[in-house]
Amino acid sequence: MSSASTVSSNVRESASEGWREIGKAAADASPDIQKDLQALRDDLAKLAEQVGDILANKSNVAWQRARSSVDDVVSDAQERSREAVDAVRDVSDNFIEAIDESIKTRPYATLAIVAGLGFLFGATWRR
Repeated sequence: MSSASTVSSNVRESASEGWREIGKAAADASPDIQKDLQALRDDLAKLAEQVGDILANKSNVAWQRARSSVDDVVSDAQERSREAVDAVRDVSDNFIEAIDESIKTRPYATLAIVAGLGFLFGATWRR
C-alpha cells in the first residue's frame, strides 16, 4: 500500500471513530439534556404563573383605585346636591317670609304686584 492510501485510510478510520465518539457522547448526554429541558419548561411555567399573578394583582389594584375614585366623585356629587337643595330651601323660605311681610305691611301693593305678574304670565303663556 502506498503512503497516501495509508494516510487516507487512517483519516477515514479517525473520522469514523470521531463520529462514534460524538454519537456516544450525545447519547450519554441525552438524558441530561432532557432533564435540563424539563427544568427549563418548569421554570418558564413558574415564571408565566408569576407574571400572570402580578398582572392580576396590578389590574385588581387599578380597579380598586378607579372604583374608589368613582365612589369619591359620587359622594362629592351627592354632597353638592344636598347643599343645592338646602340653598333652594333657604331661598324659598326667605321668599315666603318676604311675601308674608309684604302682605302684612302693604296688602294692596302686594295684591297689585301679584295681579300684574299674573297678567304678564298669562299674556306670555298665550303666545
